[in-house]
Formats: sequence, C-alpha cells, structure tokens
Amino acid sequence: MNGNKLRVPQSISRRRFLQAAGTVALAAGCGRGGVGKSDGSLEQMIVLGIDGMDPILLEQFIAAGRMPNCKRLRDSGSFQKLATSIPPQSPVAWSNFISGTNPGGHGIFDFIARNPATMQPYHSTARLEKSGEPWRVGQLVIPSAPAKIQNLRKGATFWNELERQGVDCTVFRIPANFPPTEGDATTLSGMGTPDLQGGYGSFTFLTDASDSRTHDVPGGRIERIHLDNHRVTCRLDGPYNEFSANEEQAKIEFEVARDPEHAAVKITIQNQTFILQQGEWSDWIVVRFELLSFAVSVTGICRFYLKSVRDPFALYISPVNIDPANPSVPLSTPSGYSKQLVQELGYYYTQGMIEDTNALSAGVLDSSEYRKQALFVHEERLRCYERELAKFHKGFLFFYFSTLDLNSHVFWRAIDPGHPQYSKQLAESQGDFIGTLYEKIDKAVGQALERLDSNGWLIVMSDHGFGSFRRQFNLNSWLLDNLYLRTSRPPVRDGSAGFQNVDWKRTRAYGLGINSLYLNRQGREVHGMVTDAQADRLTRELIERLQAVTDPQTGGKVIARVYRATEVYAGPHAVDSPDLIIGYERNYRASWETILGGFPRDHVSDNLNAWSGDHCIDPTYVPGVLLSSRPLPAGSPKLEDLAPTILAAFGAPIPESMTGRRLI
Repeated sequence: MNGNKLRVPQSISRRRFLQAAGTVALAAGCGRGGVGKSDGSLEQMIVLGIDGMDPILLEQFIAAGRMPNCKRLRDSGSFQKLATSIPPQSPVAWSNFISGTNPGGHGIFDFIARNPATMQPYHSTARLEKSGEPWRVGQLVIPSAPAKIQNLRKGATFWNELERQGVDCTVFRIPANFPPTEGDATTLSGMGTPDLQGGYGSFTFLTDASDSRTHDVPGGRIERIHLDNHRVTCRLDGPYNEFSANEEQAKIEFEVARDPEHAAVKITIQNQTFILQQGEWSDWIVVRFELLSFAVSVTGICRFYLKSVRDPFALYISPVNIDPANPSVPLSTPSGYSKQLVQELGYYYTQGMIEDTNALSAGVLDSSEYRKQALFVHEERLRCYERELAKFHKGFLFFYFSTLDLNSHVFWRAIDPGHPQYSKQLAESQGDFIGTLYEKIDKAVGQALERLDSNGWLIVMSDHGFGSFRRQFNLNSWLLDNLYLRTSRPPVRDGSAGFQNVDWKRTRAYGLGINSLYLNRQGREVHGMVTDAQADRLTRELIERLQAVTDPQTGGKVIARVYRATEVYAGPHAVDSPDLIIGYERNYRASWETILGGFPRDHVSDNLNAWSGDHCIDPTYVPGVLLSSRPLPAGSPKLEDLAPTILAAFGAPIPESMTGRRLI
C-alpha cells in the first residue's frame, strides 16, 4: 500500500508514516472457565510463521519429494488447512493469530481505515496522537510535548500471557507489532515497521536515460540526473522534519564519480567512500540526517546497487531503513536487542516489507535483479533464525518468514499461463523460483525439528494461502456508475484518488481499502445520509447486485460473496467495522485505484502489475497451513484458535477476550 502515511515524532516522518504503535492494553481476568493448569510437561514450543504458505502448493511439493521435513511433520503429526481471517489480509490475519479472536475483538479490519468524522483514510494498525500545541519560532517548530503513537490492535497477546506464567518467550518479527508490545518477552518488530521516510519502503533510482524523467512512483522516486565529466552530485531523501514549519524533508548529498574506462563508480557519502562494480551491491551504509542544526539527528541504513555504468547510467538505492544499532523509535524489547543483533550478525533490514516489490513493479529492478535481492533477504533472515535456534533451550519461540508471501505476489505470473503478464520466457527463467523458496523453507523446518527435544512441539502455520490476481475490479467506479456514490462535478476518471469531487451529502456507499465497503450513515459519517431505517434495505440491495456482477471479458462472476459485518464479527470493536466485506472470486481483486478512492473508467480490467498473485479474495479460497509435530484432532481449525491452543499447551489461563477454541 502506498497511500496516506502517518507521521512519527522527532525522529521519523509523520507525513509518510504508515505504521506506528505503542503498548497494547492487555486483557484483564484470570482466564476462561474450565481451562486449568496442565501438568507442566511441555517445556519447548517453536512456531514458524510462514506468511503465504499455500496448502495446495505445499501438498504438490511434498508429493514431488521437495519438502521432506514438512512430509515428516504431516506423517508423524498432523496437517490441516487453517481457516484464515475475513478478509484474508495480513494485518487482519496476524491480528487474529496474536489476539486469539476475530476482528470484532481486536479492531483491525483492512489495511486502510477511515476517520468517519473527517473521512480521511489512515493505516488501520496505528495512529499518531499529538500532545499540546507546538511552539513556533520563525521557521522552527518546537514540540511542547512528544507525540504518542498508538497501536490500534486491541486485545491480549499470547506471549504476554505466557510471560505472566513464567514462560520465556522470543517473538521475532511477528507482523502487526510495531513498536513491540511492552513486556518481558524478547521481540523484534516486523511487518508494519516503516522505513525512515515513514512508508513501507521508498527506494531511490538515479538514471541519465534519455527517456526518463524525475517523478514519484508507488514505493519510490525516479530521478533523472546528468553526469558532468563523469561526476554528479545527488541527494538522498530522509525523514520529514517535524522541526521545520513546512515539514521539509531532510536530505543529504553524496557524490558519484564514474570511471571513464571501466564499469565501476566511486561513491562518497558523509566521509564514507566505496567502489561498486557494475551489477554489484554495496554493504549496508550508515547515513545521518540532521533535523535541528546539530542538536537533533537520526541515522538510517541503506544499500546501493549499480545497475549499469553507462548507456544508461543507473543506480538503485534501497529504502533508508531505521538504524537497528541506534533506532529512532523502539524496534525491540528489550530495547537493546536490536543493537545486540547488529553486534553479532551485522546490519539488517528493519522495514516491515523487506523484499522490494515496488522496484520490480516500477521496472527499476528486473526479475533477476529482484530475485537476487529477495534471496539476500532470506539469507539474512536465516542468519537471525540460526542465532535464535542456537540460543533456544526452553520456553516459546516464534519466528516469521516473509519469503513465500512477497515472492508469490510478484512471481505468480510465472506459474499461471492465464495471467496477462505470463510469458514463456518468464516461465522458463523464473517459473521454479517459488518452488525453490518452498524448499528453503522446508530446510528451516528441518532445523527446528533438530533443535527440539523429544517432548517439544513444533507448529508450522501460515496466515493464508495464495491465488492468481489476473483481473481487477473498480468498486468505486461501479458504485459511481450505479448512483450509490455521487460527485459534485463531473468525476475525474483517470488518475484520480482520494474520492476527488465526491458529494458526500448525496453518496450512499463507498469503498475504502481492499475489501471494505461502507454505508454513508447518519450519525456516523460526518455527512452521512443513510438512516438506520434505510440501511438494511440498502445492504440487501448492494449484496444482491454486487454478487451478480460479471466480467464482460469472460462472463464469469467477479465477486463470490459479500459478507455482512454483523454476521461475521463479534466483540467490543465490531462497531468500528465496515458494513460489508467483499469476498472476490478466484483471479479477481480490488483494483489499485479503487483502494484509495479512484474511479477508473472500466469496472473490470487486466492487472498488468508485477504484483500478480494475491490472497485478498473470498477467504474460503485461500486457507492457510497448519502443520504440527503432535497430532491434532481433525476439524476446521482457525487462525484465532492458535493463541488459546498455545496458552493451553503451557497451562496458562486463556483470557476471556480470546474467543478462539483450544485445539488440545
């Protein structure tokens, strides 16, 4: 997602900050009746969170002999499909897992939420709360009190409950946990951790290609440069400066000197000099951005990749990550854990979504270059994983791998002949990459099996499965053309966003986020017009009509099912949910434009983005995986069942807020 970005106080941009956090209020009470202490025999549990592992692909690779360790788990323990969240989006699904309840209990319903009092969108998992009015002195702004970042995920976390029972816990990069929930567990934040500009990852690409121009693209910036006598001075953007009255973006300059004869450059940045050969990646480079003269500064880390030296010159710079050795916001608990990892293993990615799929989608990195970066990420994670396994003797260990998810997103087009981005050449060069990554995950499973005692328990789980994303549906265009959404002037159909010119006083329904549809209700939205008496009839009408939408190209259905929130959510925060949740058919998803309020002309169109696989469809099509070294009873396990199951395994009380059932 590359929409609105929250802003972080002092050290990280507020404007571009998509994710933020604070402490999560823990559930009170001693636990659900009937859940007693176990005999305490379980001393070791490892849970591997494999984002995006698909049960169908897993079975295929097991049958092909490519995943012997997962086969061992399946044959000696159990293997079941794991029901995902509604909708099957990562922040929703992982929140189900963390809190042991449905979105009505933890309050996360989509990547994007909105403030009904202002109709402004924001990232669903975090919000910045300002404290007091700042002092203004000329062009300087001095905060009177630090702003606070609030984690919007509610409910308990299973590891805090384990810690209360004296169980040592390490939770490595679990999504939807930035900054880490306070407590005694050893944790490192994962998906949701921003880069230094406050987004999911903003790369920089410098080129002198004649057909290029300076412009922003989703997830980055392309800058056209001119080398004079083989030299050029460039800039690297950092955080937006909250001490500036105009919130100007902090920047640093660096110099690139091209070798006139050889395929190499010398880069000098803040008294650091290094040489790159064509096709070479740099190590991590530490950079410092000054925010208030020399009194306040923030450091970050980035990597350089020299794509080509001439015809054209092309230099890629990774998003500037928060420096884990000197983090400007909390990255870990205890606070020194992120620095300790640097001391032992070297610098590492801290941003939440590590693989740079944006650079691939923008054509900045080609498939082979992106693949190399993705493998670097996996190898970096394996070093951390092996460190944690070596230190693990008893208690609970959770370790997260993003490997399958993000690479399935961008390389599904290499395995689906029906995708508009599929080609024989791509299939030949990249068609086995996903399978290769499954094999790498299987090796990690084998390492965990070797580390456990005979009485230990290994669970391998995923938050959802996967499918193809061939065609995209423009929900807000459909609402506009069917008069559920109205504009005050002729609508801008191309390149629009942010509900441009929408007349809210005449609008009855609108879509926001990937799967969410809201009624514009009186007493809730600031300009709501739908009364309570009208809401049920309008809801029934929308469900009927949306489920009847067909693709003019294929004649097939676009939407499998539209869910009423009142039928699928329960809990204290269900009142904040969208009114309807769109469950798309296989091969379909919400369009990129409609997610943040755009109105493309066509209702259905090809997805021509490298992001060719997805899971934000009807949840019945994309269940996750549940592999266990111990037999589990046959049934229909759900993500929210795992937290109470983990607690029960250690004899810990299960909070009343956890509505999932224990599987043991």
